Amino acid sequence: MSFAVAIDGPAAAGKGTISRAVAAHFGFAHLDTGLLYRAVGACVLEGRDPVEAARMLAPADLERDGLRSPAVAQAASKVAAIADVRAALVEFQRAFATRAEGAVLDGRDIGTVICPDAPAKLFVTASDTVRARRRYRELVEKGIETTFEEVLADMCARDARDRARSSAPLKPAEDAVMLDTSQLGIDEAVAEAIRIIEARRARVFTA
Repeated sequence: MSFAVAIDGPAAAGKGTISRAVAAHFGFAHLDTGLLYRAVGACVLEGRDPVEAARMLAPADLERDGLRSPAVAQAASKVAAIADVRAALVEFQRAFATRAEGAVLDGRDIGTVICPDAPAKLFVTASDTVRARRRYRELVEKGIETTFEEVLADMCARDARDRARSSAPLKPAEDAVMLDTSQLGIDEAVAEAIRIIEARRARVFTA
């Protein structure tokens, strides 16, 4: 019996780190759906049409260098607002969620659009300042020149765009468990996510 875990949230809230750890803990497959949009965004920066890029996306595109750069992140947020781009990527994500060994998908619309029937849903969040500080450190460690103020402004702009888009806006699913990581270390956040998911699994498999 497959078991899907949907983990949503804004940038730098910790959903990627938590998702990878959760997948490893349970032996589930993991998909960072944001990489799909980053890959499409990277193609657009090279001059390709976003819808065509989404329809022709290949696994190798997810391994490209530079997908974590600020420019690609902004491009990803813009192409994610295009309904036809999202539609082109939906079936790939839904098929991944049905893997027999279980699956963890993280993104911005997993619990609301991609896997609305997922038995376990989390919405991972943190304050704007905490998220911007995390992303700033990450970029500096990669040698990318920026300032905290620029990172915060870019992040707030992206959040606003993600929440305002007409197609699959960023928001918690009604039955998602909220997990605020503002005051949590990585180990604490992962442990709490595992506790939540284990409770949901127990409920499903004993029903």
